[in-house]
Amino acid sequence: MPSTKYDSIIVGSGAGGLTAAVALSQAGQKVLVCEQHLAPGGWTQSFTLEGYRFSPGVHYIGGLNQGEYLNQIYRGLGVSQDLEFLELNPDGFDHIFIGDEQFDIPKGKEKYIERLIARFPDEAEGIRKLFKTIDDIGSLMRSLPHGKMPLSKLGVLQWFWKSGGTLINKYVKDPVLRAILLSQSGDHGVPPSKVSSFVQIGIMRHYFKGGFYPQGGACMLPRAFVRALKRSGGELRLRTPVNKIILENGQAVGIEIGNNEKLYAKNIISNTDPETTFIKLIGKEHLSNKLNRKLSKVCYSTSSLSLFLALDLDLKSMGYDSGNYWYYEHSDLDKIYSLGQTDYAVHNEPAAMFMTITTLKDPSKMKKGIHTIEAFCFSNYEPFKKWENEPAGERSKEYKSLKNEIMDRMLDFLEKRVPGIKNSIVFKDLATPLTNAHYINSHKGNLYGTDKITKQMGPFGFNTKTEIKNLYLCGASTLSHGVAGVTGTGLRTAAIILNCKTKDLLKQKGPELRIYPCDDISKWSDKIKQKIKR
Repeated sequence: MPSTKYDSIIVGSGAGGLTAAVALSQAGQKVLVCEQHLAPGGWTQSFTLEGYRFSPGVHYIGGLNQGEYLNQIYRGLGVSQDLEFLELNPDGFDHIFIGDEQFDIPKGKEKYIERLIARFPDEAEGIRKLFKTIDDIGSLMRSLPHGKMPLSKLGVLQWFWKSGGTLINKYVKDPVLRAILLSQSGDHGVPPSKVSSFVQIGIMRHYFKGGFYPQGGACMLPRAFVRALKRSGGELRLRTPVNKIILENGQAVGIEIGNNEKLYAKNIISNTDPETTFIKLIGKEHLSNKLNRKLSKVCYSTSSLSLFLALDLDLKSMGYDSGNYWYYEHSDLDKIYSLGQTDYAVHNEPAAMFMTITTLKDPSKMKKGIHTIEAFCFSNYEPFKKWENEPAGERSKEYKSLKNEIMDRMLDFLEKRVPGIKNSIVFKDLATPLTNAHYINSHKGNLYGTDKITKQMGPFGFNTKTEIKNLYLCGASTLSHGVAGVTGTGLRTAAIILNCKTKDLLKQKGPELRIYPCDDISKWSDKIKQKIKR
């Protein structure tokens, strides 16, 4: 085998890949990250269109309070020195609309429970029992990585095999209440009757202590990690697509990049989904029959239609704030999310949409009174497949015409909820599953890697170790998804390579995270205030 230039090469610079890279580099390894796009970050990147910044993959993050999981990682890797966060409206970081009903999810589990009981007093006993079960499942989930399973929690193991919808439905009956409790299903995109209950509960618990937004937009996350990587001597190459993972004698030894240059390393980490890793970069002929059978049965997450708007409309005076807005036509969320796995929203007005006003999350990004909005609905890839081989940005008139039709229907949906939106647009654009596939290099533009259904979780999913020696995985298709989830997968992969515990990698003693309220600029740091003045 040719001499190795690197200890570890990471394919892809999503949050998982960058976390693994920083942890390995800080442990003394010579590390290279290869990213096919012109900006690092995967779903945590931001982009600018006609002067307006959008961050399509990060709308809020939990676990950032002192002592919480993501806080510990950011401080332990030293990236906290380059990050500041803004806290979403603590009285309603998620605004839920079920038909004509509205419910605001507040910061604080107990406050959430109290608000639910006040709204649905006849369901009080079931609500309390549900949250007790959620706590028990949480305790079990925390203990599993350490191999310690408390006997008192064994009873909740039954829920590993059942869906999130089944769990909610066991304890409460009111259809609107059920819909509220399942309203954050957009964070995994799976119908409640199919999603793993552990995934559903994990998302709910993640935000019990509030939601936060990176000051400056999502791109501040990869920027902080890249700075940490460079401080420790690591290397990042942008515009460097990987053609294949090189195998010799059944083990991964390197990669071939876009110019056919071959780079070698002791370890290869793929921060891409299994289809891209095993089928595109390695090839079926190099895989075992068992892995090929598994790959042939994998269900991937649905994709999205992403609407980006700039509006000359005073949204704050209209009562809007930094919280997210979840709009559902009715309370049958199982039906709505099932439609999201089809082409329904391509040809019809959506049955649901998620909307976030990024200039109320981070007012420092507002320019001349213009607000920016990101709004999303789910769609599968199939309606766009016929244009997949056309160059991005140069696709046919038929494709552009369909995009305009979709935008019009999405705007019709929003106009009913945000009066005046259509007449105040100063900029609009739409991203489709083809956009996702192009910029993120995800199979069929999937949002969350593998679908988070029970039969693809835990031992039935993809671990960070693979059957190919020295080839590892991280990212949304492995242990978890979302910013916190994939960050954890990167840390786990680094720990396996270094044969240590994840806590052994968190030694940088970075400063405590700086968190400010979105809605009170007077409490922001002087540095952010100066940015606004500029």
